[in-house]
Amino acid sequence: MSDILRLGKGPRMSQVVVYNGIVHLSGQVDLEGETVTEQTRAILANIETLLGEAGSNKSRILQATIWLNDVADFDEMNAVWDAWVDPENTPARACGECKLALDSLKVEILITAAVAA
Repeated sequence: MSDILRLGKGPRMSQVVVYNGIVHLSGQVDLEGETVTEQTRAILANIETLLGEAGSNKSRILQATIWLNDVADFDEMNAVWDAWVDPENTPARACGECKLALDSLKVEILITAAVAA
């Protein structure tokens, strides 16, 4: 049985959980950006950092789930995503509209990735 590695542990959740070669990130948000573009850029930068700490990288992303506070922001978010994602290793992805935890949040991204070989 594999050990479970938890990074960024808090009282409610861990930012990263690694188990059996799979990296699970908690939903990532940005509290400082005002626009969808700013929030998406900050979130993706944080995802890269967290994946690196877990021994992975964006080319190893298996699945991404993206929530938008307003689906009208789909194209703006995708402009940032498309410039960031590894074009040779695009993940399975879903994107939908939902009410996020705070009114100021415009984007939340959840990632599952494989540990780098």
